[in-house]
Amino acid sequence: MEKVENLFNPDFVQGLFLEKVIPLYPDFKGIKKIKIIPHKKLIWPQSFHIVLEFKTQFIRNNDKIVSLSIFCSGHSHESRKNVFEALNYLWQKGFSNGYLSVPHPLFYYPQLNCSFYRGVIGNNLYHYIKEENLPVVEDVVFKAAKWFAKLHKIKPTAEANFNPTNSRILTVVPGRDHVLNSIKYRHPEYLSLYERAYSFFIKAEEDFLSSTPDRCLVHGDAHPENIIKMGVKKIAVIDFTDLSLADFARDLGCFLQQVQYMVKRKIDDDAYGLKLQEIFLENYLKNAKISLDKSLKQRISNYYYWTSLRTATFLLISVYYSPERAKLLLNKLEDNLGGQISLFN
Repeated sequence: MEKVENLFNPDFVQGLFLEKVIPLYPDFKGIKKIKIIPHKKLIWPQSFHIVLEFKTQFIRNNDKIVSLSIFCSGHSHESRKNVFEALNYLWQKGFSNGYLSVPHPLFYYPQLNCSFYRGVIGNNLYHYIKEENLPVVEDVVFKAAKWFAKLHKIKPTAEANFNPTNSRILTVVPGRDHVLNSIKYRHPEYLSLYERAYSFFIKAEEDFLSSTPDRCLVHGDAHPENIIKMGVKKIAVIDFTDLSLADFARDLGCFLQQVQYMVKRKIDDDAYGLKLQEIFLENYLKNAKISLDKSLKQRISNYYYWTSLRTATFLLISVYYSPERAKLLLNKLEDNLGGQISLFN
């Protein structure tokens, strides 16, 4: 395998783009300049995880310059071919036009297990939450509901399961066993809660999925930082590493938990968080043309609190260590787990 450090060499990247990108754009004849911006740069002796942006000045056939941002997502030990394949699939399924979009896939580079795609321009929903720009927040949440309804309406084939590992709670990266071992080592006081929670969530998911052959494409990481406002009307969703076939309620529960959690952190207004949840869910149901029956309520609730557990895990075992914030989430989870989980009145 080539060295990942090559991607930080403008000459190497220029040669790669001349070979892979220029043929995709008949109006381009060359490259003037490339600026490399690392958004994630985790490189160890035997592994890496990167997200890079290449601000590239392309030369048109008429000698005019056009600037495009090309992104690269790469991981030494996790597939990134699925990102290119997922984007390409969605691009062909109608996300290449209209006001609900995704990044434009360009190519997969197997030598470094990296997928390249054109970035989407704009700020994410979390940015507007932090700015307390409430009209924009509500508008983007409204449109996000439409985006997820559009995704879930796609009738996928089995080949569209781009990340089978992440299609089940049991195996979603980093996997139940890894999480339990980490908690046992670092926070044994929570181990019993984690074991009970995982057992409950996994059984509930398997019981539902075994009751129906229906599967939907789910984004798998539905949170405000992955939703981009591109213009007055247009939004895009990014980060398709986890796109897989599963229960669509997973995206709903994940988004509802994350938007409330982020509003609580940055605005400290529980009522407003509930308002955003209502905007999202009401418009999702309308666009998906489904009703909120007892089964769906329970599944959304389960995924909501499973997302809380994932957030707490992140706060307990990542570099963003914050046991105080994790404790608040876990206390609420324990209360609801005792009542067998209920998000809805």
